[in-house]
Amino acid sequence: MVAPNVKAETMRLMDRRSALEAEMDGIIAALSAPGGAGITGSLVDAEGFPRADIDIPAVLAQRRKLGELRNDHKDVTNKIEKNLEVLHSTKLTRNEQSIPRSSGISAPLHGGLSQNDPMEEDLVTRLPFAMIDDIADGSPAALDGLLLGDEIVKFGSVEAGGRLQERLVSEALTSEDNQVSLLIIRQGSPMNLTITPRKWHGRGLMGCHFRIL
Repeated sequence: MVAPNVKAETMRLMDRRSALEAEMDGIIAALSAPGGAGITGSLVDAEGFPRADIDIPAVLAQRRKLGELRNDHKDVTNKIEKNLEVLHSTKLTRNEQSIPRSSGISAPLHGGLSQNDPMEEDLVTRLPFAMIDDIADGSPAALDGLLLGDEIVKFGSVEAGGRLQERLVSEALTSEDNQVSLLIIRQGSPMNLTITPRKWHGRGLMGCHFRIL
């Protein structure tokens, strides 16, 4: 059967993605340390000279490595999504075949996951659609517990799909001064958080940037 092999491959891909995320988290933490250059910060001073307070070759190497890891992460995530489509299709076919034709029960129109298949359910709940790749000190996002490298599985009513940036902004704006429930993945482990979008001394209502995966 195809499904068991696809499940095994998908779990291996998820382990690979977790390893990539851990490596990215380490680089992001190093670049974002106090006095560091940041992920995209300038490497020259106000007079246009190379900054003397950082190891520029090391920073360039870290940024280049981070870019490579992000590309690998995207490729792995795309493979996971394709495998999930196969699993969903296989599951739907099994569900349709299990319904007697004379029962009068119509087959589901969409390939939802069965409650008695925790492996397939877990595959979906572990699939994030965005990552926090920038967060300001003292921002609502930072104060409410979000960290660099956190991956977003659900933000309020927003889950994977189209027009994600637009929907994320809309969710934050319409939830100003109200708590928003988040499901995130941090270092490979799922976590629930709440954040309250609100005005602060910086830009936006949260002070962080979502990079769509």
